[in-house]
Amino acid sequence: MDRIATAAPAAGTVPAPTAGRIGPNAITRTAEALDAALGAATVADVFGRAGLQGYLGNPPQDMVDETEVLRLHAVLYERLPAHLAARVGRDAGRRTGDYLLAHRIPRSVQRLLRLSPTWAASRVLLAAIKKNAWTFAGTAHFCARGARPVHVRMTGCPLCRGAVACAPRCDFYAGCFERLFQSLVHRRAHVAETACQACGAAACCFVIDW
Repeated sequence: MDRIATAAPAAGTVPAPTAGRIGPNAITRTAEALDAALGAATVADVFGRAGLQGYLGNPPQDMVDETEVLRLHAVLYERLPAHLAARVGRDAGRRTGDYLLAHRIPRSVQRLLRLSPTWAASRVLLAAIKKNAWTFAGTAHFCARGARPVHVRMTGCPLCRGAVACAPRCDFYAGCFERLFQSLVHRRAHVAETACQACGAAACCFVIDW
């Protein structure tokens, strides 16, 4: 999630989707969240085991291969207890939401959404997320509907593809969606992942409500 913008772009300015690539926040914010929770040694261990140690000294600035994100989050859940991995993932998602609010979504648009009825703000924000899904979903199929509650579905999620788990593990996405909706739609917005491919579901599903 790196390029969400709710203002309509001029004709010809919308970048073409790049299959199999994801914005760098999925890596850089995970490093920040992991460091904040457990320190630099754990960051080095997780990134090293994922083969991404080079990013620690030289964080990615452009879109990265989605398989790198898959490896990182796989190692995160392998090396940490499930509750810690979930906490780190959700914090990384919230940090990504903060980045989008600070750098990607125009302040004028943010003010307008906050002054709008929640149902209208939800629809506008959701439309922007759907339009820019290629920046965070990679080759996954993303769809979303509703004003309240909002239902989000991702098939082939790059965070848990091929994983087997007892509990949903797409905390990064849940944290980011929650941060954006809390800031722009309703301060009590919350996100629950109700189904996950890692648990055997056909898709990863989220419900956003307030």
